[in-house]
Amino acid sequence: MSSSTLSQSRAPALQEAPLIQQFLTLTLGDELYALPIEHIREIIEFGGLTKIPMMPAFLRGVINLRGAVLPVVDLSVRFGHERTTIGRRTCIVIVEVVQDDEAQMLGIIVDAVNEVLAVEANQVDARPAFGARIRADFIAGILSQNDRFVIVLDIRQVLSVDEIRELVGMTSHDK
Repeated sequence: MSSSTLSQSRAPALQEAPLIQQFLTLTLGDELYALPIEHIREIIEFGGLTKIPMMPAFLRGVINLRGAVLPVVDLSVRFGHERTTIGRRTCIVIVEVVQDDEAQMLGIIVDAVNEVLAVEANQVDARPAFGARIRADFIAGILSQNDRFVIVLDIRQVLSVDEIRELVGMTSHDK
C-alpha cells in the first residue's frame, strides 16, 4: 500500500472524529460557568489586590503578577450582581483575551474553580434567547453537565475591546 493510499484511507476516519473542546468550570454564587481553556493562563490565590480610586465598580483593583500590572475584574459585579464575597475558595483566574491581534492579560475574581471539562463541540448548544441571569451577548453557549446547565462565557464580550483598552490604559500610568 502506497503512502498516498494510506493517507486517503485514514482521511475519512480523521474527519469523523468529534472535535473535543475543553472548558474550565467556575462558580459565581450558585451559578456554574465555563471558559474555553485556551483563554486560561493560570489560577492564583486571591490576594495582593491594590485598589485604584475612581475605577468602574466591576474593576476591583490591580495585581502585580511577576512584574506585570494586571487589572482584576469582579465577574459577579460585571454581570450586574452583588460584589463577590471573598471566601476560602475565592481565586483569581488569569485570562488572555486576544482582539484585533492584541493580547490582554486580566484577572477575574470567581467564587471557586471546579474542574476542566472535555466535551464534544456538538454538545455545546447555542446560547438561549432568554432565561439567563446575565446579558445574552456574554453567553457563547450552554452545555449540560451532571443534570446542571453550564453557561459557556464569551470572554471577548464579557471583557470587551474598549473596556480592556480603557482598563489597561488606566493601569499603565501606574507603572
